[in-house]
Amino acid sequence: MSNLNGNSAIHFVERHRVRLKDKPAFVEGHEGGAILTYGALADQSDRMAHLYERNGIRREDRAAMLVLDCVDFPVIFWGSLKAGVIPIPLNTMLTTDVYDVILKDSRARILFVSEALLPVVQSTLAGNSFLEKVIVVGNGGDYADFAGELSLCEPRRMVEASQDENAFWLYSSGSTGQPKGVRHVHSALQATADTYGAQVLGIEESDVILSAAKLFFAYGLGNGMTFPMSAGATAILHAARPTPDAMFELFARHKPTIFCGVPTLYAAMVAAMKGQKPKGSQAIRRSISAGEALPEEVGKGWKAVIGTDILDGVGSTEMLHIFLSNAPGDVEYGTSGVAVPGYELRLVDELGDEVAPGGIGELLVHGPSAADNYWNQRHKSRVTFEGQWTRTGDKYEKRADGRLVYCGRTDDMFKVSGIWVSPFEVEQALISHPSVLEAAVVARRDADDLEKPAAFVVLKDGASAEGLVEVLKDLVKEKIGTWKYPRWVEVVDELPKTATGKIQRFKLRG
Repeated sequence: MSNLNGNSAIHFVERHRVRLKDKPAFVEGHEGGAILTYGALADQSDRMAHLYERNGIRREDRAAMLVLDCVDFPVIFWGSLKAGVIPIPLNTMLTTDVYDVILKDSRARILFVSEALLPVVQSTLAGNSFLEKVIVVGNGGDYADFAGELSLCEPRRMVEASQDENAFWLYSSGSTGQPKGVRHVHSALQATADTYGAQVLGIEESDVILSAAKLFFAYGLGNGMTFPMSAGATAILHAARPTPDAMFELFARHKPTIFCGVPTLYAAMVAAMKGQKPKGSQAIRRSISAGEALPEEVGKGWKAVIGTDILDGVGSTEMLHIFLSNAPGDVEYGTSGVAVPGYELRLVDELGDEVAPGGIGELLVHGPSAADNYWNQRHKSRVTFEGQWTRTGDKYEKRADGRLVYCGRTDDMFKVSGIWVSPFEVEQALISHPSVLEAAVVARRDADDLEKPAAFVVLKDGASAEGLVEVLKDLVKEKIGTWKYPRWVEVVDELPKTATGKIQRFKLRG
């Protein structure tokens, strides 16, 4: 094998083949769940090239992965990279119509699909002229099953690949529209592990990591696969929905040392704990959050019970993982922290000029894990990827001490009385009330056709809405300013969200 081989499977899989061959790399979290050792992963992923060969799939062809978090996921992903085939992990919580769009857009020639998800895509398969083979993870029925197919295959030599070669795609979560195919190169995976994974998360070989975010999600792919594999640690996989009760059960059974969640889940878990430490949570030495900015009250509530801070960070599908974060020993709730080592950040105004401390601007990031481009979306690629800089679409306030404070998506920001209002700032004020679990704020036009804040709140179990509207309005006035208070407050059962937990504020504007 050439020393110039930049195939990322060398760093993440082959490096551990001998020394850690008997150590669990992945453990399915449910009782009696399967275990995949580092040695078994190396062997099984070697056989994927033969599986592709048997099915006429060639180098650089696309392989769609509609696969729940299980031990077969890393085998398919890393085996594809070893074979030079491009895996495309897909969100497992989308609708049939969206899968139809993605499968046709990507022109995947083969689809790996979990048995439980086959009914969701089955009606789209016949009308897809690109798709030639379907392999089911589980009982295949009329289709081939993955375990059976792999058992017929022999190990093959890994292909040599440039570090700059396209390795895998992820489809963006589509919080404001149809998902976009985001193309990443081999070196991006190690870049995130060497920066955030090693220098902020500080993952070690002895760690047991549990990520509520799934592997199809850029955040979950790092947490649940590349970071633990970079250190030779063990990852706990959970295929089902990450409810508070499910997480508490996994804490008790597996005693994770690192927990990776999202703000919505943390808020629900803090409310469900009711001040009592869950069994098994004493092992948690580090907790991290991304996907949306973490409300200050949630972070403080978690630390009061669990005893460790939540490291709130910011990442994106385009940058693959977190590039802006709080760090161990340097946590300030209500801020997103500072640049992760290895990344540079800029805040710019509408003219592209640098924003001075105290100002608000769009966040741009420069770092080694940036995507190549969007597949077949040249205009969006040129708007987002500006040379070495990637536009995030997020607005931040730059403080004098260098920390950044999240204000909202560029499309979510609006002005009241000529002054920028951050929906997130208003939402944090609302969430500080003991009856409020979640909040979302959008702009709505009043009788004078002027934009004013409108709030939607979800209450905690047992909380009463009686008399609450005026109390919440006064709370916002008192905490952050009289002009920022929501003129309308609606109590709702739930907020519209993407499958990865991001609030879809555009659905509340109508």
